[in-house]
Amino acid sequence: MNKQNKKDLVVKLTPKLKASKSIVFVNFAGLSVSLQQKLKLELKAIGSDMTVVKNTLIKRAGKEAKINDAVLTDEVLSGQTALILSESDAIAPIQVIGKFAKENMVPQFKVGIVEGNLQDKDALIKISTLPTKDVLYSQLIGSLMSPMYGLVGTLNGNMQKLLFVLKEVSTRG
Repeated sequence: MNKQNKKDLVVKLTPKLKASKSIVFVNFAGLSVSLQQKLKLELKAIGSDMTVVKNTLIKRAGKEAKINDAVLTDEVLSGQTALILSESDAIAPIQVIGKFAKENMVPQFKVGIVEGNLQDKDALIKISTLPTKDVLYSQLIGSLMSPMYGLVGTLNGNMQKLLFVLKEVSTRG
């Protein structure tokens, strides 16, 4: 890649970094080409993008995008690094990578920035095991509705007992 192509790549990557709700750095060493393509398709299906770029170019684009310096260290940007960027849902790509890594043992999380907050490897693994937003919403609704269902059940039970007593009285009399 010549010098101009590198500059063009940095110019193209910088706005993507700025616009992303989540930026996840993963080590994809050991990921075969077919598995890499499969992961890219899974990420694309949820509106995310996996980009493999040289670490030095990631560092340049990250500095221009004003990304936290803790992410752009030589420790993080060493080895085979891929960027997973998501402009829509910040959590979904982390869940996809977590599930994919569980099935295939690669890639491995390095660090990430989720909605402006720096996340280390352990935090990303925890996030990857969370249920989806829809599941969390339905659990919340269920939790909010359960006392009402209990109240209705209790009131119906008392009504049924009253009806039973009235029937007994009417049949005796």
